[in-house]
Amino acid sequence: MDNLVIRLQTPGKPLNSSPSSKAGMQEGPLDLNAGETSEPAWFCVRSQPKHEHIAAANLRRHHQFEIVNPRIRFKRATSRGPIWATESLFPNYLFARFNWKAALETVQHTGGVAGVVHFGAYWPTVPDHAIAELRQLVGEEEVRIIEPAVKVGDEVEVAGGAFGGFQGIVSRIMPARERVAVLLEFLGRQAVVELKMEELIVNGFRYGSRQMHARSLA
Repeated sequence: MDNLVIRLQTPGKPLNSSPSSKAGMQEGPLDLNAGETSEPAWFCVRSQPKHEHIAAANLRRHHQFEIVNPRIRFKRATSRGPIWATESLFPNYLFARFNWKAALETVQHTGGVAGVVHFGAYWPTVPDHAIAELRQLVGEEEVRIIEPAVKVGDEVEVAGGAFGGFQGIVSRIMPARERVAVLLEFLGRQAVVELKMEELIVNGFRYGSRQMHARSLA
């Protein structure tokens, strides 16, 4: 995510664990008696692909852990026109608060969970203030609705069609019709052309793309 960074901090001593073939990550048997962290803390949990919601539900329902699973809801451009989509803010990752010494193995064996993020023998935690900021961003429902990021006066490029490659300025927005009026200059003249929003490239990103909506979180 370009504009939202979660910094990890390393608690206590490193945990001894077995070697793994995965670069930078270890998933082998764990010595749960090692380390010095005994108080609950926030950890970054890696889910199975596209299973963030399943991992979050299982950790909450079966183990009563405190979970933050931030998501974004936005309009995505499709061949049938823009549709509302809901995705994880951090694909394949969520955050859980638990006692590292007592509950690490339980978390790692929960349905939907692929593992807990660690680097070699170090198991970093997420600072409380970072979780608080994240919760403020997504609200109680853990969903941040991303509004269309096009406004009058924006410089845009036409992605395709008869005017593909032309650059212009948005002069009017028609949200009910999901269209915009763009002032283009060609053949030495200026003309206003009505286009679908998904036909625009804004700040280098196609309208409705995940990358475009991620930038709007800044």
